[in-house]
Amino acid sequence: MPQLSQLSEVYLSQFLWLAIALGFIFFVIARGMVPKIQATVETRESKIAGDLEAAQKARAAADETEAAWRARMDLARVDAARIAEEAKQASAHETEKKVKAAADKLHRKIETAEDKIREASQAARAEIETFAAQAAQEMVQRLTGITVDSKQAAEAVRAEFNV
Repeated sequence: MPQLSQLSEVYLSQFLWLAIALGFIFFVIARGMVPKIQATVETRESKIAGDLEAAQKARAAADETEAAWRARMDLARVDAARIAEEAKQASAHETEKKVKAAADKLHRKIETAEDKIREASQAARAEIETFAAQAAQEMVQRLTGITVDSKQAAEAVRAEFNV
């Protein structure tokens, strides 16, 4: 093969051109492309770092806002509980006043009714005693023929009723 026989004569020149080509590629990539890639990577890293820092600040602000909100909610709950308790007490006090007023009014009505009943009972008793005295007077006169005085008949009936 003729190509292999020429190899000893041309291999040094091929190595030279290979070294030149690789050197050219190295300088083009090292001097032209690597700085651009490094700048892009650095820009990206700084953007990521800035975004992470902004996210941490936002999280801290959100935590502070949440803590302030929770504190306001706790105060609002305490105020609401206090207002509800005051309203309960005021309502209980007002209800107690109304119940007491109604009880007093009912008590007065009961006393008035008891007085009327007592008066009616006494009037009925007096009327019954009068009728009973008259009936006793007539019975004694019919049965025995003795006339009994109305005062004596009334005293006898009263004595029997009080027993």
